[in-house]
Amino acid sequence: MNLQLNNKYFIVTGASSGFGLAITEALLAEGANILAVARSKDGLDTLKSRFPSGVTTLAGDITLAATQDKVLEKLGKNVLSGVVVNAGGPPAMSFCESNLADWDAAYQQVLRWKIEFTKKFLPLLEPHKYGRVLYIESVSVLQPIENLVLSNSLRMAVVGFVKTLSQEKAHTGITFNIAAPGYHATAAMLRLFRKRSDLMGLTLEEAKHTYELESPMQKLGDPHDFAKFAVWLLSPYSKFVTGVTYPFDGGLLKSSM
Repeated sequence: MNLQLNNKYFIVTGASSGFGLAITEALLAEGANILAVARSKDGLDTLKSRFPSGVTTLAGDITLAATQDKVLEKLGKNVLSGVVVNAGGPPAMSFCESNLADWDAAYQQVLRWKIEFTKKFLPLLEPHKYGRVLYIESVSVLQPIENLVLSNSLRMAVVGFVKTLSQEKAHTGITFNIAAPGYHATAAMLRLFRKRSDLMGLTLEEAKHTYELESPMQKLGDPHDFAKFAVWLLSPYSKFVTGVTYPFDGGLLKSSM
């Protein structure tokens, strides 16, 4: 199926690994052009070497205002078609382990920068009356995950912000959606493996296996499968979909709705 993404231009943050990398690869396969942003310069250099055309890279921490401004400068006169808003999550911990400094840091890491960055790129989409914005969050917004109190709490605030924004801008041709992955084979899962390993006296491999067993499918998800779904949400075909949080979790959610 041709997703009509040839020569469309996207910003993808967290693009050097995990979901960001998988989405970048899937968009490139559809003929899109990417401004790939990540903290890892080495990861971005590897990406650029694999895709010498179609990819522009920028190394920096997207949660910082200065990096966001550099992204918009790097964009130049390219007509922006969409943005993948994605970055790592906060540390794994229980509520009792957390302190107020952890909550302040998580507010910046999970919520504040996304609001700030959205306010900066939204004016670039509005004149064209078209845009696809996809926030990569977690299934924890629909069902809490143990030892992720910071993520469980603040990602729900992202859902509230995105839902409200989608209603305000529904008439503009710009859509705002959330993808909520469950347990996938990405580096982000390591913090959960380590936490469970410490709590239960397991090896990392044993801790990983316990997460596999929690999924009805008895395995971790493939980020490349997730990316194919994400790319549809970034395509023109998703024009009648906005303000929706989509779980992609291998049946992990227990609720019927």
